[in-house]
Amino acid sequence: MQQIASVDELACVTLEDTLPVSKPTISYHTKILHQAGLIEVRKSGRNYYYSLRRDVLHKLLDDLWELAPTPRPVVREEDGSVAMMGRRQKRTDAHAVPAQARKRRAAARDSAEEAVILTW
Repeated sequence: MQQIASVDELACVTLEDTLPVSKPTISYHTKILHQAGLIEVRKSGRNYYYSLRRDVLHKLLDDLWELAPTPRPVVREEDGSVAMMGRRQKRTDAHAVPAQARKRRAAARDSAEEAVILTW
């Protein structure tokens, strides 16, 4: 899935060359992914090409998050990255964190954009 997701379309021969499994194993797993609707398969001559159905994957992830007992991270619309906030920990020694890390944290606190976690 990761290899297919990294490009618009991936040739089966690429999977055969990069994965440490046999051709029948690749065929078996891609068949399952296709039957589940997660990948699209195109045949051209003797070659097969796979592409990820991102819309279906996003819907699946949304459905899974509805089942998840933990809060869902917020995804930024502009770049698709996940806004993350770590837990604050008490530090007894101010010098325990390098100066550069303290500056980054201060800049993050001062920025207008803040990570939000949605709950239901």
